[in-house]
Amino acid sequence: MTQDLPRQTVFVVEDDPDVNRLIRTNLQTAGYIAEPFSSVLSALAKAKVRPPSLFLLDIMLPGEDGLEFCQRLRSMPEFSKIPVIFVTAKGSEDDRILGLECGGDDYITKPFSPRELVARVKAALRKHGEDPAIVRIGDLEIDTAAMLLRVRGEEKTLTTVEFRILELLARSPGRIFSREGILRTIGSDSFESSPRAVDAFISKIRAKIENDPRNPIYLLTVRGAGYRFVGSSQVSSDRIGRR
Repeated sequence: MTQDLPRQTVFVVEDDPDVNRLIRTNLQTAGYIAEPFSSVLSALAKAKVRPPSLFLLDIMLPGEDGLEFCQRLRSMPEFSKIPVIFVTAKGSEDDRILGLECGGDDYITKPFSPRELVARVKAALRKHGEDPAIVRIGDLEIDTAAMLLRVRGEEKTLTTVEFRILELLARSPGRIFSREGILRTIGSDSFESSPRAVDAFISKIRAKIENDPRNPIYLLTVRGAGYRFVGSSQVSSDRIGRR
């Protein structure tokens, strides 16, 4: 039985609006849902309604600081297993040790590399079982660690760029990606970087994953907007409707 890969939600608790925006933009580009908060009180109130997959915490926050909040999360059964990553200007060795001793899973100092931050988030989620290496949707099995694609059990060969585009879309089923957004996310230093180049890659991917590439059920075109990948439940519904 296959399941859609859920989009993980990251709570970004940071009172500097520019830093908060920078973090959220990079997380959203990587396929996560990133929700902004300027205080721990607002983050906790929302978490009680719908817990996130991960907390990104500044330490120097108004009211209760990030260290105190992390300790409180670890004392609450419903939040004790949710990973916490500190993102802070407090960069001494003592500060890092204190952050980890308070229950943090990782510690990133400002200024930081957005790419490294996203990689740390992925690693923390993977460690906690929230970021599986294998994505199964319909007849497709995408092994992101080994960069392998299997279609109905048959292994298919993709170029590196094709695989990166497929993984990007398949990890966020239902989300619409513009051609420009795809190029920004996967990088375009090693191939023609015009938006129309994306169309050629999409065509090649469809030839490998679709029964009928001219009538795709997985990788759909959204006219005037870009492309989106259909999750397994939508694929099943579509097949039932075609019978």
